[in-house]
Order: sequence, then C-alpha cells, then structure tokens
Amino acid sequence: MSEHKPGGGRTNQPLRVPGRARKSSATPGVGISQDDSDAPRTLRTKAVSLRTARGRTTAQQRWLARQLNDPYVQAAHKQGWRSRAAFKLIELDDRFHLIKPGMRVVDLGAAPGGWTQVIVKRGAERVVGVDLLPVDPVAGAEIIEGDFTDPTMAERLTSLLDGKADLVLSDMAPNTTGHGPTDHMRIIGLAQEALYFAFEILAEGGGFVAKVFQGGSEKEMLDTLKQAFTQVRHAKPPASRKDSSELYVVATGFRPERLKAAVSG
Repeated sequence: MSEHKPGGGRTNQPLRVPGRARKSSATPGVGISQDDSDAPRTLRTKAVSLRTARGRTTAQQRWLARQLNDPYVQAAHKQGWRSRAAFKLIELDDRFHLIKPGMRVVDLGAAPGGWTQVIVKRGAERVVGVDLLPVDPVAGAEIIEGDFTDPTMAERLTSLLDGKADLVLSDMAPNTTGHGPTDHMRIIGLAQEALYFAFEILAEGGGFVAKVFQGGSEKEMLDTLKQAFTQVRHAKPPASRKDSSELYVVATGFRPERLKAAVSG
C-alpha cells in the first residue's frame, strides 16, 4: 500500500513524522488474520528458566519468569508482533469486528507498535499511530512522535488520513501507583482525553476503543459515550492477564448530531 505524505506526495516506504527512520519489523502473524488469535493456544511452549538472578530483586525475578513463560509473549516473539498486547486487539476485533478493509484508523499511544501492526494487517487503508515515545516504522502506517492533546493534532491527523477517522483506538495507560482508586481515576481521565479527541476526528458511524480499569467507566464518561454512540460495551479479552484489572470500553456507531444536540441542550 502506498503512503500519503503531507503535501500530496506518495511513497511506498513507511514514514516517521517527524524524526529519523528506523528499521521496519517483519510481517507479523500467520497467513489468515482470523487464525492469529489461535497462536498462543496452539504454540508448543516449553518452560524457560532465568539464567541468573544476579542484580535482580525477587519481584523482578518473578516478573521476568512470568514474561518468559507467558504463551502470549512467546507467540508474539515467534510471529513478529511487537508486543503481547497485539493479541488483545486481535481478540477484540475477532469479537466485535471493528477493523474493516478500507478504513481510516488512528492508534493513540501506539508504542511499541503492536496494535498498529494488527490494524494494518486487518486491512485498514489509512493508519496513523501517535505516541510521545519514538516508534519503529510499521509498513503500511504513518507514525507521529508527539502529543495527541496538541491543539494542532486533530487537523494534522485528518490531513494524513485524507479524511475523518472511521475508528480511534487507545491502549494508553498511566503509570500505576498501586492505589486502586487513584489508578482508576487516572486511567479514566486519560480515556476521557482520548474520547474527546475522537469526537474531533471521527466520521459519522465510527468507533472508539479505550483501555479502562475494572469498576467500569466513570458515570460521566459512560453517559457521554451512550449519548454519542449507538452501542457501548465493556470487554476483557483473553490476552488480558487474569490478575489485571484492565478492561476495554468498545463504542460503535458514532452520532455527531446527537452529541451536538446534547451539548447545546
């Protein structure tokens, strides 16, 4: 797929906007997208032990051991996904059929690029990822290193997409404090920022997905979602660890006129 350059040029190479180009990763997954979610269950895994515990705390050793023996981590490594989180979007898309061929899609908090890889593979025509951190290029997508709350970002993304977005995805999460209520409020605040940004760039009928923590969305946010979309659901994909409190809010059928009426009323 050719890429759209600001200014009207086209190139077959993945872009970073701005910043220097980095080496692109291999094509991830298996031949048929619908089979990607089977990999962690069908992969023949073997127990991996830490070679040394030198310089690591007990908690660090436990975390590394879990990572090394996680079937999603092993499947992601074997199939070329940049993170195990790619399987979360794969499973959400298998369930809700969010990504369709020809779509324009925005990936907020794209680093390290796993969700962007999934979006491209599943047929989106225009894909733009945004993150404060540098992200290695993803073939078939454009990456912006910047803050999505920048006042110029909505216009910039609309230009790169060559129109309004059909889907806005956010896997962003703030650093956790260990205090449940505080962490919940912080991630809800981030999800709300992503939602209000989505309102600026979503086309009518578009969709929105964002990470939240268990306890559901704040009432204010949930009420806004129900006003703005025809259907709002919560989901915890199998790739989310059982001991994790993360959930995803999945909203489809964006209704901008109803949202405007609610705001003006």
